[in-house]
Formats: sequence, structure tokens, C-alpha cells
Amino acid sequence: MPLFCFNTAADYLEAARQMAITGRTAHARLLAEEAADRTSDPSEAARILSDFPGPSLRQED
Repeated sequence: MPLFCFNTAADYLEAARQMAITGRTAHARLLAEEAADRTSDPSEAARILSDFPGPSLRQED
């Protein structure tokens, strides 16, 4: 099992892809949201989120 190191948007995006491949769509969406948050280009952030559709599952205060 691979060990992930999360330092960049690309790291979160790769983890999101792995979660999607294994059927963990909720985890994939959360990781994609984090990747989008760490992306400075709004159009790229929107593209990331469009690749992982669904409502946000974040629980923020």
C-alpha cells in the first residue's frame, strides 16, 4: 500500500484519483476539494472539482 505525503495540490489530487479508482468517492471528493483550495488558479480549481462531482462533504465550523 502506497504511503502518501501531502505537501502540494498535486499530492492531494493524486490521492483523490487513487481513492476514486478504489471506489472511495467521498474520500476522493474531500481530497479534490483540498487540492482545489491549494490551487491558485480559479479555473484550474474549478476543473479539479468538476473531475470529482458531488456535493461538498466538509464539516466546517
